[in-house]
Amino acid sequence: MAQRNFIIGIVSAVAVFCIWSGFFVVSRKGVTSPLTPYDLAALRFMVAGIVTLPFVYWWWPRGLKWWIPPLLIICGPGSIYTMILYYGLQNAPAAYAGVFANGSIPIATMLLAAFIAKDYPGPWRMLGIAILYLGGTMVGLRGLSAGGADVGQAIVMFVGSSILVSTYIYGISKWGLTPWNALAIVNVPNMLAYLPIWYFFLPSGLDQASMQEIGLQVAFQGLGPGFFALIFFTLAATHLGASATSGFSAAVPAGVAVLGIPVLGEIPTALEWAGIGFVTIGLAILVLRKRT
Repeated sequence: MAQRNFIIGIVSAVAVFCIWSGFFVVSRKGVTSPLTPYDLAALRFMVAGIVTLPFVYWWWPRGLKWWIPPLLIICGPGSIYTMILYYGLQNAPAAYAGVFANGSIPIATMLLAAFIAKDYPGPWRMLGIAILYLGGTMVGLRGLSAGGADVGQAIVMFVGSSILVSTYIYGISKWGLTPWNALAIVNVPNMLAYLPIWYFFLPSGLDQASMQEIGLQVAFQGLGPGFFALIFFTLAATHLGASATSGFSAAVPAGVAVLGIPVLGEIPTALEWAGIGFVTIGLAILVLRKRT
């Protein structure tokens, strides 16, 4: 059973890694189109919320303390997290998001575990995280050197988003939520709260965007990060633990670099290939020695 759970955790973490790697590329394309960050969030929660809504009664977690679901709704990959991330992507290249948003998640998760549960990282975990950071920085160095408007503000937003999602990772691992619980907690409340605000009060570029641009964001944002990633994310956190799961998020810059070969025609440099290698080693250390 332990071996089976470990395999489920690894497969789920790899699936999240693939979805998130594509998420930064697709989201960066979206926020540089006529679509606004508000539109991307609306398309995401519209699709994910509609798919989840028929099952919310059966999937909503029961037996938790009253404050836990609201905490996870606020800190999870919902409207607050999404808006912070999209706004950061408006002002900085996707490489910044990969390095600062996802790269900060293992550190934030580790600090939460140490502060709340007195779960202090051992030498192997520290080594794995350090190697991950080195590799992620090597991969993102070219994008980081390109700069962007309001980069400092974007970095603050990326780090803020990582703190939110780290709290969510720790919470679903600690309280044993199922993937279906996660879908109900994140998608339906965010759809009901956010869509009316977007429709009546927030600027939109839907009427200026092409059907291809809208269709891409509907398909990917709603079903990718909004639905399937939540399922795999919860399975990974449950079977691998918060630290190992957060380590896969820090590997996303390497995934973006590899994805850029077929999608963008961008071939990684020698430094980036070396960074991808370091990321792989760091992940192996975190997963194989996750308890030390």
